[in-house]
Amino acid sequence: MTTKETFTLHGENLLKKIKELIAEGNVRKITITDKEGKELMSFPLTIGVVGAILAPVFAAVGALAALIGECSITVEREPEKE
Repeated sequence: MTTKETFTLHGENLLKKIKELIAEGNVRKITITDKEGKELMSFPLTIGVVGAILAPVFAAVGALAALIGECSITVEREPEKE
């Protein structure tokens, strides 16, 4: 079972937070919503995703961050291995 976690932040911190989450390595999916709850962007992350594949995602997130104020990131995480 996956766990979900939501962070609320301003657009200028969006790209930094997403990079931090991806670096953690146990993230399955990231969804970005505006303050009204409308989904703006969603992308899955599979195991073994590398920087070159994420470059277009980072570019899109950077462009989105420049356009929005407050937003939320919902993160689906892989279950902890015992």
